[in-house]
Amino acid sequence: MKRTIRAASLCALALAALVVVPTGATAKPNGTSCTGTLAPGVYKSVDVPDGAVCIISTGPLTILGGVTVGEGATFVFGSEETPDVTSVIAGGVHATNAANVQIHFSTILGGIDIQGGAGPNGGPFGITWNTIEDSVVNGGATIEGYNGFWMGFIRNNVNGSVNLNGNVLVDPDGNEYVTNTINGSFKCAGNSPAPQVGDSEGLRTTSTALRPASAPASSAKRIE
Repeated sequence: MKRTIRAASLCALALAALVVVPTGATAKPNGTSCTGTLAPGVYKSVDVPDGAVCIISTGPLTILGGVTVGEGATFVFGSEETPDVTSVIAGGVHATNAANVQIHFSTILGGIDIQGGAGPNGGPFGITWNTIEDSVVNGGATIEGYNGFWMGFIRNNVNGSVNLNGNVLVDPDGNEYVTNTINGSFKCAGNSPAPQVGDSEGLRTTSTALRPASAPASSAKRIE
């Protein structure tokens, strides 16, 4: 299913690239409401209002005061296919009952807190999914109670605890939590389907939380 998700994401990014927005590299004086896309630059904070769609296909992007995603809203930054499109998000990423939160190749300072979802269908892709990929997260990550179609947490380096709990998805290939390095605790419970490698072809996630202080790094706990 990951391959199908990737194709849909690339189509969305192609459409976002056609949207003309002002360019600039100076910090916006007030918070920015994103209801389409954003140009590369520096932003004080970014808010995606309830039901809105914000798909960003170009970078670099710096957000100084965090990203907030509203109910039924969609926030997409970059894709697995565009490692040169990067962002730094200070102040963390926060979402409540959002449809889609998809972030790639980003440094997130202040952690991730995503609570709830908006169901498996609807939004700009027809189906919904959350994914955090190829990112560095300082401050931990919590994604709980998501009820979309698919979800991934893939190839991230997290400094802080990670909590992926109660995420109930439609896709039997969902809940792909792979190839992460977690410098902290990893709690993963109540997910359906059970966390798996799926078609991502990734490796098991490694958490250092249960490694004794005197043990070598190779003894870190590995978790599917």
